[in-house]
Amino acid sequence: MATIELTDDNFVSHVQGDDILFVDFWASWCGPCKQFAPTYEAASEANPDITFGSVNTEEQQELSSAAGISSIPTLMAFRDGILVFAQPGALPPAALDQVITGVRGLDMDDVRRQIEAQAAEG
Repeated sequence: MATIELTDDNFVSHVQGDDILFVDFWASWCGPCKQFAPTYEAASEANPDITFGSVNTEEQQELSSAAGISSIPTLMAFRDGILVFAQPGALPPAALDQVITGVRGLDMDDVRRQIEAQAAEG
């Protein structure tokens, strides 16, 4: 599956509707973003069961601000509507593969329990 463009209009529906969603926040003037783009695109082709989206931070400033983006590129991963990974910086292919494997392997019942425990602590 090719990378899809995420905007204010479709971001939440993808976060809530896709089992696993990776999001690359980028800008056209960003050198590291340009370096990461082929790696990200290759991962999207190699993992058709995962949705890979991208957010152009110049065009989607409100969305980028709401997501707390302060450095680009920033990679986020959502699973079952829950943010499970967020890290600025361009990842090399092997590191991106590790993140993909890690997100796939998460015990989401355990993740939900941890979130509930943190919320209970206040």
